[in-house]
Amino acid sequence: AKKWINIRKSYGNFYKVPRNQTKLTIMLENLGMSYDGRPHSGLDDSKNIARIAIRMLQDGCALRVNERIHGGQLMTVSSSGPLEGAPAPQMPRYRN
Repeated sequence: AKKWINIRKSYGNFYKVPRNQTKLTIMLENLGMSYDGRPHSGLDDSKNIARIAIRMLQDGCALRVNERIHGGQLMTVSSSGPLEGAPAPQMPRYRN
C-alpha cells in the first residue's frame, strides 16, 4: 500500500480536536463507544477503527487518502477541496 487514510488524522481534522484526542480509546469514548475485544490485538484494533470510520461517514465526513509513501518518505496528501468539519463529538445523552 502506497496510499492510505490515516483515521487519526481524519478524525482530528473533521471533529476539530487536538492530536492528543486521537488515541483509539479516546476517539471511541468521545463517540460514545467502548473498545470491543482485546487491546492491542491487530484484528480487534482494526474492527474498532472501522467502527470509528463508519461513524465519521454517518456524521458527514468524506474520508480521503491523506498519507502516502513517495521515495521512501511519508508524505501528507492535501485535499483538493475545502476542509469539512463537524462539531467535536459529544457523549450521548440518555433519555429518562
